[in-house]
Parts: sequence; structure tokens; C-alpha cells
Amino acid sequence: MRTARFTLDPAFTVGEVNPRLFGSFVEHLGRCVYTGIFEPDHPTADEAGLRQDVLDLVRELGVTTIRYPGGNFVSGYKWEDSVGPVEDRPRRLDLAWRSTETNRFGLSEYIAFLRKIGPRAEPMMAVNLGTRGVAEALELQEYANHPSGTALSDLRAEHGDKDPFGIRLWCLGNEMDGPWQTGHKTAEEYGRIAAETARAMRQIDPGVELVACGSSGQSMETFAEWEATVLEETYDLVDHISLHAYYEPLDGDVDSFLASAVDMESFIENVVATCDHVGARLKSKKRINLSFDEWNVWYMTRTQAEVSALDWPEAPRLLEDNYSVMDAVVFGSLLIALLRHADRVTVACLAQLVNVIAPIMTEPGGPAWRQTTFFPFAQASKYGRGEVLDVRVDSPTYETKRYGEADLLHATAVRAGDGTVTVFAVNRGRTEPLPLDVALGGLGLTSVVEHSALADADPDARNTLAEPERVVPHPVDGTVLDGGRLSAVLEPLSWNVIRLA
Repeated sequence: MRTARFTLDPAFTVGEVNPRLFGSFVEHLGRCVYTGIFEPDHPTADEAGLRQDVLDLVRELGVTTIRYPGGNFVSGYKWEDSVGPVEDRPRRLDLAWRSTETNRFGLSEYIAFLRKIGPRAEPMMAVNLGTRGVAEALELQEYANHPSGTALSDLRAEHGDKDPFGIRLWCLGNEMDGPWQTGHKTAEEYGRIAAETARAMRQIDPGVELVACGSSGQSMETFAEWEATVLEETYDLVDHISLHAYYEPLDGDVDSFLASAVDMESFIENVVATCDHVGARLKSKKRINLSFDEWNVWYMTRTQAEVSALDWPEAPRLLEDNYSVMDAVVFGSLLIALLRHADRVTVACLAQLVNVIAPIMTEPGGPAWRQTTFFPFAQASKYGRGEVLDVRVDSPTYETKRYGEADLLHATAVRAGDGTVTVFAVNRGRTEPLPLDVALGGLGLTSVVEHSALADADPDARNTLAEPERVVPHPVDGTVLDGGRLSAVLEPLSWNVIRLA
């Protein structure tokens, strides 16, 4: 097997990692909220009904930003239903997921959840531009953020939240290009209402950060044309445009699935090109950044049958994918793709946080545990802070049906403020180990602190209620740093974290 190689040099960098790159997503979908983060009758529940076992895992995961309350759910969302005394909150039909929403968990509970995660957990609130519009967005902003002295800010205080919520980051709707979306709009229609909403929200607070809806995927027929049309209306009014992408092995094509990040990187680069083209045409010096605020491995082909069979239950078991080692390796590769574009991807949200295509699973009244995907995210959040170094691999390749020739090695590296460097690397090869040689120039590194890998002889191994610790990262021996060169061997189908000092 030929050796994979790359060079690290502090003179060649991509950009600084924005902490928001390690965001997640809580939607009123399935059991993400109810019996996920919120279960008042659970043995570990605190006075607010939040599961403390889940809170502990969320802190360990290292989540920095949580997008809320959707997702498709937000396009039918009435924020007023989710505030005030719980006993007075109405039950509503949620058209997105054919479920009944009780509103027992709402806006105040979401903010309290964030505050209990810790000071680094930031809210990212979506407004409903599907069935509602400018007026409702402004009312929500005033209720959430205005200090006092108005009807809505005083109502918040009356509801028990004297201090404003301080929400800085707002999504202007969700997936409005999608025909499945309640209130679906053309690019022209959406661009217009997004611009009107953004302009009005900035009248209340010029410093808000706003995310316009981009395409729901690179495969959408309107992709790129949608972004261009929306940005023509909103370029000077928004800060980010969104991207959403999910991956699964289609028709048993595992080789293409393992190369999913090839598509993700292409998606990012094509949206950047579109943004910059519009900026050039408008002769603007402003740069639009990217909010990749939904991404994950999701076995989506199962979902439609699950949802269509529902008859308006409360918190049904939906989208509860159980992730394998192979899924975790692809997931880690997607994280690498985000880090490799940290100069433009300044927000990213793993969808979702608990139970629903999530790194954390729970059982009602029972335990919570880590899925295989938990570990790459937690390690990237912990060690992926700093400046991303430019990694250009020379790697053996393999053929894929969807993406053509793909590298067996997918890698990036992040240099922390103290000068330490962490290499994140995936071996996409299913049967053979991959030797790795890295030349280190001018970094002053002398030792390998740790090399851990997530891999298993059984690529279908996974963590379950019965075996919650079947798959965990393990130490790798034999990785050395000598004479300015790092030498390692990456196990077949593995996610690797190599820390250097």
C-alpha cells in the first residue's frame, strides 16, 4: 500500500476556527425535546424538567451553539404558544412531522437549557417565514431581547424572565426552497420577505446576525440560482447563507458513501463562488459567510414511510438512526470538510442533538448513552480550536460511482494558541491500513502526545441500550515524530486524532 503524505507549515493556513462551527440543533421533532432533553419525571430531572444525564453528555460533546426550534417545524411555529404559564399553552398540530405539539417546552425553557450547558452555549433562533412574516419576527425579537418598558418585554418579565435572552444569531426561515416546506416560496418571493424581515430586525438592533436560507441541498434543481436570486435581494442585509446536507449509502453504494465529504466540499465551494459572484456584481466589499446549519449522516430513505404512518401522536420515535463505526468515519470526514473551509464556514450545526439522528440517545425513564458519532464531534470540538493549517494530501485513491476518483486519506490539522497541533485524519479504505507521512516545517513540534482511533474489526459495530460502550476510541501505538516527520499507520475504516506538541 502506497503511503499518504502531506506537509504542514505555519506559513500556509486556511483561517481561524469560529467556535460556532461546533453547533448543534434542537427541533420539536420526535423525541429530541420530549424524553430527550426534557423529561420532568426522569430520575435525573432537575427542577426545570431537564435531564441532567443528558446535560452532562451535551457538555462533554462540546456544543457551542444550538439552533432552535426547527427545521421544518418552524414554518408552522407560533412563538406565542411557547411562552407563559405552561398550563395555558395550547396544543397544536405540527404539519411537518404529523405530530401533536404540547408546547410544554418553549422559548424560556430553551434559553434555560442553554444557560445550564454553560456560558459558551449560544442561542441560534429561527423565525417563521413560511406561514408568518415580518410582524411576528419583530414581536419575537422584542419579547426575547428588549430590556424592558414595552408590552412584549414586560410580558417576558411577567412570565418570569426579567433579563433579556440576548439572541444575536437569527435564521430567516428554514429550507424555503423545498416543496415539502409549509409556506414554500420561489426564490423571488423568499428573497423579498427575507429582505423585509432583515431590514426591520436591524431597525430594532443593527448588530443582529442574520442567516438567509440557501438551498436545501446541492441536488436541488434550483441550486445556485436560488442563492444568487436571494442574495440579490439580501446581500447587504444578511451575514450568512445556509447550507444543508445529509448523507447515506444509496443502493448499497458504500464506496461513494465513504467519500460523502467530496460532495460536501464541492457544495461549500460552489456556494462560496455564488456568493462572491453576486458580491462582485453588486460591487460590494462585504463578504457573505456560510452557515452549514444542518449536516449529518441520515438514513433519510426510511423517513417518509415513518412520518406518513403517524396519526398526530406526541413525541413519537422518529429518525432514531443507530450509527455504526462506518457511519462515524463518514461523520468524522464531514467534520474535516467543515474545518478545511473554516475561512468561510463560520457557523455549523450538527442535526440533531438528542435521539433524532443524534450523537446522544436516551430511553424514557432510563439511561442516556453516546452513539459512535459522539466521539468525533467531541474530539473535534475539544482539539479543533485555533488556526486551520492548509493540508493538501498526496494519497492513494479509489473509484466511486458518484464522485469518481477519491482519496483514501481525508485530513486536516489545527494549530492551537499554545502552538500544539492536532491532525484529524480518516482512512476511507475498508480493508487495508494506510501508512501516513507528514512533513512538519517551522512548527517547533517534538513529540506525539496521543494518537487515538475510532475503528473496529466489525464496521457495523454500534452502541446500543444493551451495549452502550461497545464502540469507543482506542489508543494507537507506533506513531512517532522524528526529525521533523510524523509517521503513523491509520487502521482500515478509521477516524484518527493525532495530537502533537
